[in-house]
Amino acid sequence: MFGSVSTPDLSSITDEDKNHVYDPSEDTFLLLDTLEHDSQLIVSKKPTLILEIGCGSGIVSVFSAKVLDAHSPAFIMCTDINKHAANVAQRVSQTNGQSLEIVVTDLVMGFGDQISNKVDLLIFNPPYVVTPSNEVGTKDLSAAWAGGVDGREVTNRLLPKISDILAEGGLFYLVAIKENKIEDIKQILNKQGLTMTVVLTRRSGPELLSTLRFEKIESRVADLPV
Repeated sequence: MFGSVSTPDLSSITDEDKNHVYDPSEDTFLLLDTLEHDSQLIVSKKPTLILEIGCGSGIVSVFSAKVLDAHSPAFIMCTDINKHAANVAQRVSQTNGQSLEIVVTDLVMGFGDQISNKVDLLIFNPPYVVTPSNEVGTKDLSAAWAGGVDGREVTNRLLPKISDILAEGGLFYLVAIKENKIEDIKQILNKQGLTMTVVLTRRSGPELLSTLRFEKIESRVADLPV
């Protein structure tokens, strides 16, 4: 791990913003701690393209830029279905002297195949709370936490795409709780050629939060006889 990375300045977020955009909470800060914990690994990958899905306030993307600052400058993109979140993330990035490309879209739908096998670092703090299915997929603040059955309905839409999104050797960080059936997520992504490591675990009230790191195994071409 490199030296301590400062938490981004969030002073540009207003009380009114918090009525529309997810306020950084324990899960957010666990993800920041994870990126700092894994900073040496992340820098060693020399990422050129970073994508955060569901960026909310933009704090995680800005923190990622700080982790890489002066080590491996990268182009950082982030998405959110919430237009308010996109505006706040832009403000937070400017306050912290960082540049983010922010796209208002559902997960990665706005990219088509433009990012296929190109993302070196993919980050997703999904709506993971177990809720009725009819609460999933709104364009307001509840979209940040309503996860439907097993808290997995949004995550399940992304999982089949992970291997196609990541570059070889790419990393995918996912926040999950016990109710999300982590072992099942592991098996799904193992079948895509990704290995899983539980990086950090922390209890927050009734939730047992974990950050999961998946790595896309680099294909190796065998030496052929001459």
